[in-house]
Order: sequence, then structure tokens, then C-alpha cells
Amino acid sequence: MDAAFTAEQDEIRRTLRDLLTKHGGPGEVRAAVRTAEGHDPALWHRLAQELGLPGLAIAEEYGGAGCTATELALACEETGRALLPSPLLATAVLAAPLIAALGTPEQRAELLPRIADGTLTATLAVPGGSMAAALGLTADNRAAAWAGGGRAGGIQARPDGGGGWRLYGEADRVLDGHSAGLLLVAAHTGGYPRSRTLLFLVSAEAEGLARTRLTSMDETRPLARIELRDAAARLLGADDGTDVCGALADTGSRAAAVLAAEAVGAAAGALERTVAYVKEREQFGRAIGSFQAVKHRLADLYVRVEAARSAAYYAAWDAAAGPLALAQALEAARIVAGEAVQLHGGIGFTWEHEAHLYVKRAAADELLFGPVHRLRDHAAGRAGLFGAVTADGPVHGVAV
Repeated sequence: MDAAFTAEQDEIRRTLRDLLTKHGGPGEVRAAVRTAEGHDPALWHRLAQELGLPGLAIAEEYGGAGCTATELALACEETGRALLPSPLLATAVLAAPLIAALGTPEQRAELLPRIADGTLTATLAVPGGSMAAALGLTADNRAAAWAGGGRAGGIQARPDGGGGWRLYGEADRVLDGHSAGLLLVAAHTGGYPRSRTLLFLVSAEAEGLARTRLTSMDETRPLARIELRDAAARLLGADDGTDVCGALADTGSRAAAVLAAEAVGAAAGALERTVAYVKEREQFGRAIGSFQAVKHRLADLYVRVEAARSAAYYAAWDAAAGPLALAQALEAARIVAGEAVQLHGGIGFTWEHEAHLYVKRAAADELLFGPVHRLRDHAAGRAGLFGAVTADGPVHGVAV
């Protein structure tokens, strides 16, 4: 493994940072989250058309750049630094890999080029708001609990007799669910005795689909409730015994590395703003950043950010390390954001200052993809550190 970034990777970082410095400041972020889409459509068009962000990790045969998870992590670190609201995470990190892994050749040829050029946004909708469990980050996703079970709850699917499917149920806390052009919906089929979870494609214009944007803690992460009332859908892939839960877990491991890089970017952004502030704010006739106690606190935060960054990019190379890297990055983001508020003093608590945006991002990401202790517990259980692993989680104290 070569830990150094290539010239192309450095160029991705530099170009994106320059663009977001000009068009992704705190004022632009506040304006973007109040649009109907929850992001700036013009900026998203530039990111897609000029930089090709949604197609970075999509194969060249489908119009993408054919890059690795490292390039996508680099891009998301920069969007995280700016707290940029965009469909990048839901579309390129969650939906596109599942279409590539499970879709038929016709579905991949139809959908991936449109995702790569930014004309189609997509997201993953799972019942119960259980994204972390569905992706296998905090629990074994082969257990039926996260999907609602086959007898009742969750989202149910049945064939419509004409080669299509009908879905009934609802999903909460769907990332960008109110604006995505395509929904990948996890639903049960086969009835209770032979229940299995499959993924279905639901168009934003599908009859029987209702979408409601929710009030969320972090406005830069728009969430929605998806209601399906006999909504028309297409099966993603073929109903041939494909391991859907395995594909979700693989996607989750790779997504965790990218999410970790994004959290590192947010933590780094909060730290940079704090360092700049303590150099200017004076107390007792001198900048507060010159006090040794403040220097020590900032040094500790810097070490946390750099350690989390190293873990994130190692996980981009080895996806198996993704959940632990995500736990470390989310913890770093939470601690750095909290310290940023404290070191900003009274102004850090005001609604007008951007410090609270970093606190909300850190808290909301942990609620959506964590929490940290569950990420670590599940990773430790899978590694056999504390005992055997069952479908319900690790059995502590049992030797393996």
C-alpha cells in the first residue's frame, strides 16, 4: 500500500476545494438548505458536469471515471469540510454501488450513465429508519428486525401479474428522499414462511408514492418519509437467489470509509475555523491562542483529526476496516465540534455563527450511521474479540 496521494488525487482535492471556497461558504449553505431540493441545483450541476463527482467510482463503460473509493473519499472529505448539502452521498455512495452490484445489464446501462452525468439522483430507502443496521454497520443485516419482518411491518412487495411489482408500507429518515429521482426500496416478499428482502426501483413519479420532507436536526442532511400505497416498482436485478443482504453489507463497508472521510472533513473544517478564531480573539491583552492551555486543547484535536483521517483512507483501501474507521471519525467530529463551540466562547452558542452547524452534523451522522459504541461493538464481535457471533450480535464471553 502506497499511502501517498497521486498527482491526480491531489488535483481532485485542490479543484474541489477551490470551487467550494467560492460557492460553498456558510452563507451559500444556509441558502441551499432552504430550497425545495435541499441543495443548490446549479452547484450540483457544476459538480457533476465539470468535475464528474457522481461518476467518480462508476465504471468507464457506464460514463464514469472508473476511479476507486479513495478518490470518492477525497471528494467527500472536501464536501464534508464545507458541510455541503448535496445528493452525492445518497446517489454515488449508497445507490450507485447497489445498482452496479445487483442490477441487470439493462438496468445498469439505463441508470448508471444518468447517475454519472448528474441528471439522475437516487437514494436508498429502508423501513424503520434503520440505515446503519441495513448496511451491516451496527448489526448483522441478515436478521429480519431491521426490515420489519415478513408477517407485518416494514415494506411489503407483491407481483402485479404483469411482470412488475407493487409495494406497500413506509420508510422514515430517507436521505434526500424528498428530491431523489429514483428510490431503491428494501421490501419483503414471499410471505412470512418464505420471506426474503429484495431491492426495488421506484420512480419519483410512481403512482401511490408520497414523499414528505422531515424537519431534521442537521438541515444539510435532508431526510424524508416515504409512503408507498400500492406503488408501482421494478425489481432491482433478478429474483434468482441473489444475496441482497450481502450486497448491502458490502456497500455499507465501502460507504463507511467514504462517510469517515466526510466526517474527517467536517472535523477539519471546524478545527480550522477555531484556530483562525483563537488567533484573532484577544483576552487580557493577547490572543487567546497564545495561552498554553488553549494550545494543548487544539493540539489534542489536531491529533484526533489526523488519526481519523489515516483510518479513513486506510479503510478506502481495505473496506473491511470501514466501520471502525467510521466510528473513529464520528467520534472525532463530535469532540472537535464540541470543543469548537467552547473555544469560540459566547459567539459559538449563537444561531448566527456556523459552529452549531458542525455540532448538528456530528450529532445527526451518529444518529443516522452510528452510534459510535454500536459500530465498535459490532466490529469487535465480527472479529471475534469477545466471543462468538450470532444473527442477533456477539455472544460475549463465549470462546471461539
